[in-house]
Amino acid sequence: MLVVAIALVDADDRVLIAQRPEGKALAGLWEFPGGKIEPGERPEDALIRECQEELGVEVKAACLAPLTFASHPYEDFHLLMPLYVCRKWQGFVRPREGQALKWVMPKRLRDYPMPPADAPLIPHLVDLLG
Repeated sequence: MLVVAIALVDADDRVLIAQRPEGKALAGLWEFPGGKIEPGERPEDALIRECQEELGVEVKAACLAPLTFASHPYEDFHLLMPLYVCRKWQGFVRPREGQALKWVMPKRLRDYPMPPADAPLIPHLVDLLG
């Protein structure tokens, strides 16, 4: 399964994470926003769509910088997830799907329980943002 994730980074170098809502797989865990890439869709276009749907912000493809990716075998599928970093967007981040959101310093990301595919991305953000 191919999904894409984004690390929105604010002016204080904090990263946005979202809590998976009740009723979804891995509910209660914290993750980087994003979602499934639709057939024929580029990863950047999927992030632009997901940021609008989930967070109410407009992201431009030119502001998306690929950082790393996760490859994780879940019990019934294999997940491949590129992670992009974005420091510039239009609008105010808000939870459009009822999810909790938090801005977190990179070194504090480990304080939040994450899905197994998201956790290995943390060291890359710590290296990038300090």
